[in-house]
Amino acid sequence: MSSTSTSARSGAPIHDHDHDHAADTEPVELAWRQADDDVFVATSRGEFAGFVTVDDTAHVVHDSHSRRIGSYPSLAAARQALVDATRPPSRSRERLRRRILARRR
Repeated sequence: MSSTSTSARSGAPIHDHDHDHAADTEPVELAWRQADDDVFVATSRGEFAGFVTVDDTAHVVHDSHSRRIGSYPSLAAARQALVDATRPPSRSRERLRRRILARRR
């Protein structure tokens, strides 16, 4: 069954919410391009997702807002860090975060 089907009664769309939530757990697909000798740029679904700069000692990762995520010893580790940073939070992790924040009030 697709994520949206049509009701036989009204012709209105019916959303299959179980399928919609599956997108939250799917791995983020990033396309990489080398912009310069020391810069690699990532896009996700055609949108800018971040970049990695390379110097003599490290691979520095920045997100789509140019905020530094971290420094890594290899390009592969840097790329994975950007994938992890762009992955949507899981529902259980989000619930846990809200519970922790509620206790602090």
